[in-house]
Amino acid sequence: MSRSRATLRTFDFDRDWESVQSVWARCGPGVQFSRSDAPEEIRKKLERDPDLFLVAEAGDAIVGAVMGGFDGRRGLVYHLAVVPEQRRRGIGVALMAEVEARLKARGCLKCYLLVTRENAAVVDFYRSLGWGVMDMFLMGKELA
Repeated sequence: MSRSRATLRTFDFDRDWESVQSVWARCGPGVQFSRSDAPEEIRKKLERDPDLFLVAEAGDAIVGAVMGGFDGRRGLVYHLAVVPEQRRRGIGVALMAEVEARLKARGCLKCYLLVTRENAAVVDFYRSLGWGVMDMFLMGKELA
């Protein structure tokens, strides 16, 4: 397995938004989008914790991204994605390690992430990073 020379950095909306959207779109049904992923909603997220949205660059291209959130009590990881041709090179592992370190530095004790049924094959990846499957129902409601 060859390792990529990707560099991690904090996301910058004006510089990175289009590239990150492209990365997410290329990653198949495992990354699902809703109204909360619209540009104006992402800008709101960045007002709260901009340091928890990371990108991975190889050369001058963004090849991966992850978005974390922290509500002051629990963390949540959203939309981890690495472009198909850069997978299995440690980029996803590095993105997860960095977002987890940043959450921990904020005092986060417990974190969640969601895996869609269409992306169940990624569960082993997350297990290898110490994440466990939780036995619960996920419920949601549109508020607007």
